Amino acid sequence: MLDRYERLVFSVPRRYGLSREDAADITQITFTILFQNMSTLPEDSNLGGWLVTVARRHAWRLLHRNRRDEASEYGRSSEGLSLLVNGGTEDVERWELAEWLAYGFSGVGKPCRDLLSALYLAPEQPSYAEVAASLGMAVGSVGPTRIRCLKRLRQVLGE
Repeated sequence: MLDRYERLVFSVPRRYGLSREDAADITQITFTILFQNMSTLPEDSNLGGWLVTVARRHAWRLLHRNRRDEASEYGRSSEGLSLLVNGGTEDVERWELAEWLAYGFSGVGKPCRDLLSALYLAPEQPSYAEVAASLGMAVGSVGPTRIRCLKRLRQVLGE
């Protein structure tokens, strides 16, 4: 069983951009959870799907923990992004979207993160002049910089 599903489980955290070491840890945790729950799994359960779900959740937790650590550097956490995107609900699809967006923000660099946060995540929509003043940049460079940052965000997110 381990031989059959090991590569599948290992591939889940790697698809989220985690290191080989983190992927190996998540694979070990996933199979440990499987062996602890073998007696409770129904005979007709989709074991591959179950393992992928467990691995995905642990990859999210690790990404969330890593982002929370990074968030202390730039003052915004993925929890704030999650609340913004999902409005406080427990909707898994919206949570995944928030995690995906936080992953993208973590890969674009601080200047882009600050600009995109100011433009799109502020409670009130600021003008370019307000954004420029708060970030110490020329008003005329906000638009072109925004375009470059959105392009970089798309690249990080693989679109």
